[in-house]
Formats: sequence, structure tokens, C-alpha cells
Amino acid sequence: VIAPVDDAFADVPKDDLDALAKDSDQLTKVLTYHVIPGQLSPDEIAGEHETVEGSKVKISGEGEDMKFDDAGLVCGGVKTANATVYMVDAVMMPKD
Repeated sequence: VIAPVDDAFADVPKDDLDALAKDSDQLTKVLTYHVIPGQLSPDEIAGEHETVEGSKVKISGEGEDMKFDDAGLVCGGVKTANATVYMVDAVMMPKD
């Protein structure tokens, strides 16, 4: 799971957030773009991965310098019961 931190939402224009709130299909598309199937450790996450939404996200760099598309890593590799979470500094938008 690629999870934008709270501050990341401040960079999304209010009109865009309002539009997503009214369009459940587009909101689902954005949310599922932040999910890669499986549990990938920090050693496995670099590269291109298909998201649940269907587009590919590019993950580059390593350690604290990791990028998810253009979003920078804030904290990563957090294991939960059913996911490995990577917190990023931006809300990512799927490519059309």
C-alpha cells in the first residue's frame, strides 16, 4: 500500500478533491492506484509494478531516497497483518 501522508492532500487543488468526492468511479481509480498486490519488502519494491487499478507505478531509488512515480518516500516498509505500507509525500494520480 502506498499511503499519502496527511500533508500530501494539501497539495491537491480543492476543486480536484471536491470532484473526486462526487465521482466514486474516479475516486476508486485513484485509491486503487495506490495499491500493489502482494507484500513487497523494501528490497523488492524497486521497479515497475502493476497496481490494482491496472496502471503501472514506477518505483526508483533506494532507502530514504525512494520515489513512487514523483512522490517521495516519507517512511516505508511498515509491515501490517495484510500489507507492507510505504508512506509518501504526494497523492499519486493514475495515468490515463
